[in-house]
Amino acid sequence: MVAQPSKLNVDSLTVWYGDKQVLNGISFDIKPNEIFSVIGPAQSGKTTLLRVINRTIDFTPNARVRGLVEVDGEDVAHVKDIYGFRRRIGMVAPLPVGLPLSIYDNVAFAPRSFGLSKREELDELVERCLTQAALWDEVKDRLNTLGTKLSGGQQQRLTIARALSHQPEILCLDEFSIAIDPVTTMKIEDVLKELRQDMTIILVTNLIQQARRLADRTMFLLNGDLIEVDDTEKMFSGVARNPKTNAFVAGTFG
Repeated sequence: MVAQPSKLNVDSLTVWYGDKQVLNGISFDIKPNEIFSVIGPAQSGKTTLLRVINRTIDFTPNARVRGLVEVDGEDVAHVKDIYGFRRRIGMVAPLPVGLPLSIYDNVAFAPRSFGLSKREELDELVERCLTQAALWDEVKDRLNTLGTKLSGGQQQRLTIARALSHQPEILCLDEFSIAIDPVTTMKIEDVLKELRQDMTIILVTNLIQQARRLADRTMFLLNGDLIEVDDTEKMFSGVARNPKTNAFVAGTFG
């Protein structure tokens, strides 16, 4: 059963790595079923934001987090079942991270670990997730092949399929298209537009036009500061409220 899309609220979020402050008290909200893009130069805190949302920031010993992040009103800092919580927040990293398993088992791994054992149900789930990741037609006749034998772009799409196998409420994509050719990128973008019916999507991207094609709203981060959040078309049409946003979108700085 597909989970219901979640809403997210962030209030005064501040993050340090040791003595370095990387997010500076940012506040915003994300609506259910929204595609919300996050843009900004390197080192602006975009990936850190995703890591706070799904609590993988916990794996960084020198990280400190202040402020509030709520998923459907639940403070993520006080979640007791952290593994169950991470099932709700799908995460796709910039470069593919494959398990040393077959293509089939890469996708089926998490559902099996949470108790799904019927082969028919697993088959259906694997096909659906691979189709959503625009990979099924390329691998359907070799599902027992090691996932690590796929090309870089195919491995990235396998990573997306694996994230979808959790049936997440929120899907976080961090530069998902960095290792994928433009044609495949467009296929996955079409899939994301369909997936928004079932989940909330947070898209970190350095591709300005990708944000414009996909996102309902866009947030611009600069050096850990939230410069602006607004409807995407408004931000990208040259009439953003902040001149720094206009300059970044136009490519004149950043």
